[in-house]
Amino acid sequence: MNFFQLIISGGPILIPIILCSVITLTIFIERLMYFNSIRADVQLLKDRVFDLISLNKLKEAYAICEGSSSPSAKIIKAGLIKFSASRIEIKESMKNAGDLLIPEFKINLIFLSSITYISPLLGLLGTATGMAVIFRTIEVKTKALQPFTTGDLAFGVWSAILTTVAGMLVGILAFIAYNYCEYRITQFINEMDRSAVELMEKHNV
Repeated sequence: MNFFQLIISGGPILIPIILCSVITLTIFIERLMYFNSIRADVQLLKDRVFDLISLNKLKEAYAICEGSSSPSAKIIKAGLIKFSASRIEIKESMKNAGDLLIPEFKINLIFLSSITYISPLLGLLGTATGMAVIFRTIEVKTKALQPFTTGDLAFGVWSAILTTVAGMLVGILAFIAYNYCEYRITQFINEMDRSAVELMEKHNV
């Protein structure tokens, strides 16, 4: 059975399930590429920046942060902008920078979260429609006083099973993808928090 025969056998409900799988894969790959693009050796970055801060070379430290795509670099850069001000102002500046970054981390994750619920429900809907086909076939054959065979029922049974399995599979994959992305985001947030605390420790005002 080829792909198109599989779709026909699964019925119309299988089409949105396949669409959900494509959306899940697209979002997951896009987020992986984004997370990899902002990954950096944070410890090396902090060592270089904090060494320059200890030498009062704030412009050089800022330039290093400016050239890095790391979220921690953006947090430190926000703190360096206010480094000559009070601790409260530095903390507020870094908090604002973090508040801007977090939504960027979570772009499109709402769709992954939704698919984890929608796909299994679509699978159940496919089961219901498949059973409806079976009972409709029985009704039509009975009214026509015609015998019905397992072959008459096969389409409905196959549609019900196929959509249920497909819906659950896509939902599971979307759930795994979503949680992995959340795990990566938590790592970035923890790194940002540590960087903010360490920068505050370097402040003497």
